[in-house]
Amino acid sequence: MVSILNIFGSKVVFFNGFFAEFLKTNEYQNLNLIRTISLVILLIYKVSNRYNLTFSRIFIPVLAKHNPYHYLCSMQTKWYGEDFRLGVLGGGQLGRMLIQEAINYNVYVYCLDPDPAAPCSHYAHGFTAGSLQDYDTVYQFGKDKDVITVEIEHVNIEALEQLEKEGKKVFPQPRVLRLIQDKGLQKQFYRDQRLPTAPFYLTENKEDVKKYISEFPFMMKMRKGGYDGKGVTPLRTETDIETAFEVPSVLEKMVDFQKELAVIVARNEKGEIKSFPTVECEFNPKANLVEFLFAPASVSEEIENKAQELAKQVIEKLDMVGLLAVEFFLTKEEELLINEIAPRPHNSGHHTIECNITSQFEQHMRSILNLPLGSTKIIQAGVMINLLGEEGFEGKAVYRNLEEIMSWEGVHTHIYGKAKTKSFRKMGHITIAGENLETVKALGLKVKETIRVES
Repeated sequence: MVSILNIFGSKVVFFNGFFAEFLKTNEYQNLNLIRTISLVILLIYKVSNRYNLTFSRIFIPVLAKHNPYHYLCSMQTKWYGEDFRLGVLGGGQLGRMLIQEAINYNVYVYCLDPDPAAPCSHYAHGFTAGSLQDYDTVYQFGKDKDVITVEIEHVNIEALEQLEKEGKKVFPQPRVLRLIQDKGLQKQFYRDQRLPTAPFYLTENKEDVKKYISEFPFMMKMRKGGYDGKGVTPLRTETDIETAFEVPSVLEKMVDFQKELAVIVARNEKGEIKSFPTVECEFNPKANLVEFLFAPASVSEEIENKAQELAKQVIEKLDMVGLLAVEFFLTKEEELLINEIAPRPHNSGHHTIECNITSQFEQHMRSILNLPLGSTKIIQAGVMINLLGEEGFEGKAVYRNLEEIMSWEGVHTHIYGKAKTKSFRKMGHITIAGENLETVKALGLKVKETIRVES
């Protein structure tokens, strides 16, 4: 008898040789039995077509001499090729760089994004223009995908929850995305799990903020919707209350930190965990975006080990499958505090394309497909520079002095394919890689002073 397990969630894979072995064995030449098995196989074939499953090879690895009805039918997922569909919510630069890695494994990627001209639109095997927030759009997009993931966390969670209930694999899991979408829930999670983070209060509006004037300064963050430096404002004195948000927010005590650090960590369904060496970030104060990233971070072995351990604790306590960026403050007292987390490839991991054995994008793919995680070892030091649109320019992008920096050894340019620039828009990134971190830092400064994105 053929045992069909999890037929709706996995690919049904049979192996060559079943009919050959069956018909060669005279004692099993029973016409009724052949008819029965043929009908079962026909049924499986119809079901596989109906639910977009792979019906391929047939075999008998075991045909017991004294029990002809006992044989093994194997189930396995084929995670590459045209019969396997990886769906990505979001079609920006992160999805584009994921596609670039997926191509190496013949993984077919399909993207959903509201912008018809999004960076992924020309590179995905299939591209759908539509809202990431609309239940029906996200649900319909995910119905024929084998695995669904995100390159931006601001998506419709209810649709993903329904798809998960119907047997679709969604990584990171919808419950994780729901928590991370809300910075208030994030902070409560750290507190409940005894993970170090800055003291905070939750507020509903400006009036709530006035209760805490005696404890200023704070960094105020919208609980939902903030992204790429938006939805964040400093409150240093009472006069800053005018700039406070009239929406549910987190009031986080300003941290007197010496460095901002980040660790990218991945976990697959088997529970295997690997993390990348800690990196150091420098922010653009106007855009509130990472301007420079240095890898590896210039920290003590003790801080390195502690950051690695905390990142692993976070992904384990979340019981999350996928890739997670964990951002830290390193205080002047040498204490690590968790700032925020992102459940996807992250700006703090772009350098891994050139500087590590496995890139963060390949590791993301490996983790959500339950494949062995790749080595995260550094192969060369690196500096990553975000290529931001120059302030005051808006229109068709022009990359000034691009050819000049391309002639410099160790400079790797990644342009995201966004047609139009505007102030501080992420238009690309540049990684400068080499044997010595101080040398690549010096070249990084030269690159930053040379290239411009204007219109």
